[in-house]
Amino acid sequence: VQLQASGGGLVQAGGSLRLSCAASGRTFSSYVMGWFRQAPGKEREFVAAITWGVGSTYYADSVKGRFTISRDNAKNTVYLQMNSLKPEDTAVYYCAAAVQITRLRNEYDYWGQGTLVTVSS
Repeated sequence: VQLQASGGGLVQAGGSLRLSCAASGRTFSSYVMGWFRQAPGKEREFVAAITWGVGSTYYADSVKGRFTISRDNAKNTVYLQMNSLKPEDTAVYYCAAAVQITRLRNEYDYWGQGTLVTVSS
């Protein structure tokens, strides 16, 4: 699976962005898809994940209620809708694929290149 993230940019606090992650490979629908982020000087952290099939979703506490992860298996794409953005959401956002649901970055097998989100105050 190859992943290509896009949609990052500069936004003011309180604004919204939607990230996309396009996947290549015929088995996209069998993977759990996740989003992680890495702020300068910090470790990469879990943001959200979605299972295949019924599309169960999981979120970090810091984004719950503001971010929504979704997927379109027909388009091989996963999305991260980010609302009510805060300066502390500034980071490079990565999409990733895993064979089972997990919040642990080491258990994701495939990674996209990252897209930068900057939230100004």
